[in-house]
Amino acid sequence: MTIAVIAFLCMFGGALLGAFLRKFLPGHHLSSDSRDVVKLGAGLIATQAALVLGLLVSSAKSSFGAMNTGMTQGGARIILLDHVLARYGPETKDAREQLRRTLSAAVEQIWPKHRAGTGGIDVVESSTGWEEASEKLRELSPQNESQRLLKAQALQIGGELAELRWLLVEQAHGSIPTTFLVVLVFWFTVLFATFGLLTPSNATVLTVMLVCALSVAGGLLLILEMDRPLDRMIEVSSAPLEKALDHLGR
Repeated sequence: MTIAVIAFLCMFGGALLGAFLRKFLPGHHLSSDSRDVVKLGAGLIATQAALVLGLLVSSAKSSFGAMNTGMTQGGARIILLDHVLARYGPETKDAREQLRRTLSAAVEQIWPKHRAGTGGIDVVESSTGWEEASEKLRELSPQNESQRLLKAQALQIGGELAELRWLLVEQAHGSIPTTFLVVLVFWFTVLFATFGLLTPSNATVLTVMLVCALSVAGGLLLILEMDRPLDRMIEVSSAPLEKALDHLGR
């Protein structure tokens, strides 16, 4: 939100600066030939800004999609792990209970129901519940070949869950370089300053520029929200993990 507000102030401030400078420019600086050159330069910057904006949208969409896919895969593997442990026998009761407690705590930490605590993936990153669940899996003592195979399968799924957990932790911190944002905001500021320089200052023009600046800033806000899909207003759904939680113990 802070970045979006700064971007809006820069763009609308650029429009006001352009409108202010227009009053002091000699008439020949605003001739048709001069205006054509300025329009060409503005068009070039607009094209570059559109390309970079498209790259940012693609990057943010990829981050959001990867996180959503990771949550779905994690939920499916947790259900599978619980079923494998159930087939192993009653000796896995403690491991299954630990798995359920860990998943329930993870869901509450990432998506706090009342937003009273700190949500997001950082809380899960520092949690030790998953390590405790893995330790209980390693403590199992198979009594026959069937149990040995089931334990090996459970350890494999547990390893995949651990790998997926750290992948999600790494992906949750965003992938949009700050330099991209700075350059993009600068280009849009120059564009708005050009608009203010070439158009007469009246209420209609200023209102249109205000709405346009708000629209671009809102687009940047959406991009940044989707790039951090667990820490912002736009979050991935908790449904896959909640669904897995409902299936545990069955």
